[in-house]
Amino acid sequence: MEKKTSDAQLRATRAWEQRNKEKAKIGSYRRTARLFINKHSNLDDLEEMKNLIVLREEELKK
Repeated sequence: MEKKTSDAQLRATRAWEQRNKEKAKIGSYRRTARLFINKHSNLDDLEEMKNLIVLREEELKK
């Protein structure tokens, strides 16, 4: 099976991740949250997420 991404692109991606650790970490969290919400959550999970979002919004507005 042939790789879709070149070795040069993989190296460039890894280098960017090393230079931008915080952005890479936040991106990973965002992808994980979206995956959970879209593929694995139930109604109780979604209600909890909504409440957490409202609380966070209020915190950020202060």
